[in-house]
Amino acid sequence: MVIPGWLLRHTVTIEAYEGDSAYGPQYAAPVTVRAFVEEKIRTVRDQRGEEVVASTTVYLLPSQACPPESRVTTPSGRAASVITSALHDGGGLPTPDHREVTLT
Repeated sequence: MVIPGWLLRHTVTIEAYEGDSAYGPQYAAPVTVRAFVEEKIRTVRDQRGEEVVASTTVYLLPSQACPPESRVTTPSGRAASVITSALHDGGGLPTPDHREVTLT
């Protein structure tokens, strides 16, 4: 079961991180997608295992790519970097499959 569309009340713009070049970070073309945005400060662990403060959590459809270090613009207009991106898949159980993304 995929997260119901009626829960995705917001829209965000995602510029997926594609790697570094001689000129700095490279990003894919921006895409605007439906999401649920929760502005809440919490502590999370980044890719290196260090504790960092996340200011926003974004819930997306499970098929939406949003790798760490991508840029996300929230409905308030704030652009932030992705700290973590986790796929939550119930494996056939009646739970809402989704992608959880934490932002700086």
